[in-house]
This record gives sequence, structure tokens and C-alpha cells, in this order.
Amino acid sequence: MRVCIVGATGTIGRATVAALVGQGHEVVCIVRPASAPAPLFEGAITRQASVTDPASLARDGFCGERFDAVVSCLASRTGTPVDAWAIDYAANCNVLHAARQAGVPHFVLLSAICVQRPLLAFQHAKLAFESALAASGLRYSIVRPTAFFKSLSGQIARVKAGRPFLIFGDGALTACKPISDRDLAHYIAGCLAQEDRWNAILPIGGPGDAITPRKQGEALFALAGRPPRFRPVPVGLLGGIAATLGMLGRVIPALATKAELARIGRYYATQSMLVLDPQTGRYDAAATPSTGSDTLFDYYRAVWDGSATPERGDHAVF
Repeated sequence: MRVCIVGATGTIGRATVAALVGQGHEVVCIVRPASAPAPLFEGAITRQASVTDPASLARDGFCGERFDAVVSCLASRTGTPVDAWAIDYAANCNVLHAARQAGVPHFVLLSAICVQRPLLAFQHAKLAFESALAASGLRYSIVRPTAFFKSLSGQIARVKAGRPFLIFGDGALTACKPISDRDLAHYIAGCLAQEDRWNAILPIGGPGDAITPRKQGEALFALAGRPPRFRPVPVGLLGGIAATLGMLGRVIPALATKAELARIGRYYATQSMLVLDPQTGRYDAAATPSTGSDTLFDYYRAVWDGSATPERGDHAVF
């Protein structure tokens, strides 16, 4: 198939390009205009166009050509309200409009499992676009992954340095089924041909049982050959920081942004990245589908021995 992908420069985007090319598709990557040369993707075509400019998307991205599918891995960098509504919603709407104008039949969206319980601006922005996509008349696949390996790697250096692993509460307040970039990318690419993934919302995690923060810490200390040491952090601390910054943000706009980041941190400290049962309001590990073969603890070993380097984003808590 001929596939157009936006958001190709992120870690998931790059992995998805590789998966699509590996499956034999002809891939066109639309990347933002920049003064530096456009990034190159092996086996794919790169075009520079602005996802925030509908005219640029049509003229410089789609170029009046035929595509069988569009894949969007777009995501706001910070999750703050302005960023989220500009990218997670508006930019994706621009891509959707360009896809419809070009007669593209299938739109695959990388979303997030946390939109099940939307308490934050970026979650509402993602949900708004999910609704727009579902109502567009295009065939759609909305992929909602659980936690990424990179998001759970922030304390490797702490443990290596002999410091305790930080946990909220007892370290078992939340759980997730972490998924690797590679496994998620293959799942996204598989949406093009697998009909059971069409016109569907698709929560997806990695292989194995759900993992709590305490289990993550225990795995890292096992790599260090030392008994686990934990330092509890009160969940209320992030809530208090968010509330204080929120009040000050009414006077100093920059602090309002920091307040939202604190709210994001508190959300991930208190909510599991698993399927939410709408009847009970509880997260259900057994109901969370799994895919792939890469495990978080294999990734920890690779980072520990230096054969992998995590690329962490703005949503990192630790």
C-alpha cells in the first residue's frame, strides 16, 4: 500500500516507519519544515510540510497523490492545554481534512489509553479528535497503547548510583502492561490489513502480567545485585504543588503551565494504564490485550549494560 505518516520523527513514529517499510509498503513521511535538512528514513520518502497549515499539508505533503492509508503518530510535546489543542486536536483535524480531500480510505490514529478517564487537557483534546475521526466517514483504527518503556526508565540511574527507588504510596497503587516501540509499531502497521482492527478502538499492551512500580524497582535492584530500597513519596505532594501553582498561575501564566505538568504527574502516579471497566470503575489487567515479545525487564537489562538509551519525553515524572 501507499501510506502517508505524520509524527514520524518521534520514537514511536520512527519505529512505525520501519515496520511499514518492513512489511513492503511505500511510505511517505511528512515532517515539519526546518532550517536543517529533513530527517531521512531508510526505505521511505520524506517531505516537509506543516501539519498546522492545511494548505501546506495539501500542497507539500499529499501533493495530489493517491494514498491507501494515513497513519498519525502526532502528539503534543508537553500536554499543556495550548500545545494539546494545537497538536492532538487541531493538527490531526488538518491531517484528517487533507486525507478526505485526497480520497484516502483509512486513517490509523495513535492515541493513548489514559483517555478512558479524562481529567487533563491533552486527554480531552485526544478524545475530541477521536470523535471527529469516528464521525468522518473514513475507515479508522484508534490505537490506545499502555505505558511505553521510555516512560518507565527514569530511575535506572538512581538505582545504579545506590539511591532508593521512589514510589508513590506503597508502590502498588497503579499497574500497566508496558509495550515497546517496536511491538507497538508492528501493531499499528498491522491495522492496515487486519479487518478486526477496522472501525475500532484498540487498547493494547505488551506481553506478560501487569507490572506495578514496586515490581519495576525490584527488577532494577536485582540487576544491581542489591536488596530493594524504596522511598515513598506522598501522592498529595503533587496535588499540593499543582494547586499552589494553579493559584499563582492566575497571576503568572508560566506557572499555570507548570501546574498542568504537576497535574499530569499526579495523574500517572494514581491511575493505572490498563483497560477501565465502565461498570465497576476499576482497571482490569485481564481485559487489557497484549501483543509482541519485548519485555520491560529485558529493556532494563539493555539500558543497564549500555546497549539501549532511553529517549524520555516531557511527561516524565522522575
